[in-house]
Amino acid sequence: MREFKGRVVTPGTAKAEAVVTHNGFNTLASLQKSLQFGDKTAKCTDQNNPDLYGKPLAGYALCLPQTIGSTTGGMVLYCACAMKRQPACMLFANQIDSLAAAGAILAEVWLDDVTMPVVDCLGDEFLDYVKDGMMITIGEDGMVKVE
Repeated sequence: MREFKGRVVTPGTAKAEAVVTHNGFNTLASLQKSLQFGDKTAKCTDQNNPDLYGKPLAGYALCLPQTIGSTTGGMVLYCACAMKRQPACMLFANQIDSLAAAGAILAEVWLDDVTMPVVDCLGDEFLDYVKDGMMITIGEDGMVKVE
């Protein structure tokens, strides 16, 4: 087990299985079709992300370097939360971008019954260490345990 300390973007605790990408996460390309066509597991539909393509994202600890792509990314993330198809948490190796932060924060503020803790600045060591299937536990203080 290893622990990594990051910065809390949206608060909360979570315990979930990891899904990991070493590529930028395109929120629109990854989630739009799942949200639009009713896939409750929110399988990743971004063919340009071989780490995640075809894997379910809803309820998993999404470990990523950063998000990329469309300016609609924040709204897509908010919609995933509103539809209860969001990752259990998002864990960024790098600093979160403003669009992803906006989507996560709006979901935190506007939705009463949805939580999606987000922690950023976990570092490259975090992304090098974590693998698909490992169990992730997040504390309120931004401490991320990887087992």
